[in-house]
Amino acid sequence: MKLDRETIVSEALVLLDETGLDAVSTRQLAKRLGVEQPSLYWHFRNKASLFDAMAEAAIASHATAPLPTPSDDWRDWLVENSRSFRRALLAHRDGARLHAGTTPRGADLSRALHKLRFLVSSGLPEHDARIAMLTTSHFTVGSVLEQQAEEAEEGDGPGLDRAEAFEAGLALIVEGVALRAEQLPHRSRS
Repeated sequence: MKLDRETIVSEALVLLDETGLDAVSTRQLAKRLGVEQPSLYWHFRNKASLFDAMAEAAIASHATAPLPTPSDDWRDWLVENSRSFRRALLAHRDGARLHAGTTPRGADLSRALHKLRFLVSSGLPEHDARIAMLTTSHFTVGSVLEQQAEEAEEGDGPGLDRAEAFEAGLALIVEGVALRAEQLPHRSRS
């Protein structure tokens, strides 16, 4: 097996799915790959940079989803964007924990800026568009984080259907953003 960044990240995600985030270590990963631990540091300067690459790869399905077009309704797009993000986070054990605290870079940053411009061109003030993206992102990560923690504990939890609760919370956020946008002309007159 050729040892490159893609192979390392791919195998690290398999390890994540099998053992959970707390058990992922460069020692365990090197053993899986049949290499010495220092070999990993040729490709990743430390465990944090490996985890950043894993987080980026874990949401690749979301990162390659179609970008919004001018003909899209911003409400429908924001909801579907959040659903896509949720599916990507749920695709890996501890996906939300892995992703939490990451910052978009490179192509992911370009995509995020495109999405922001789309919301602004759809009539949302830039500040509100930024807050809408941040809020839906944080809500999605938090929702998945709670769901995955509950699944890890194998408990009954609060008796919520997590998918229904996500949809209901997302609808509240989008309705709030839409209501605020509708009220903007009235606020600016006063």
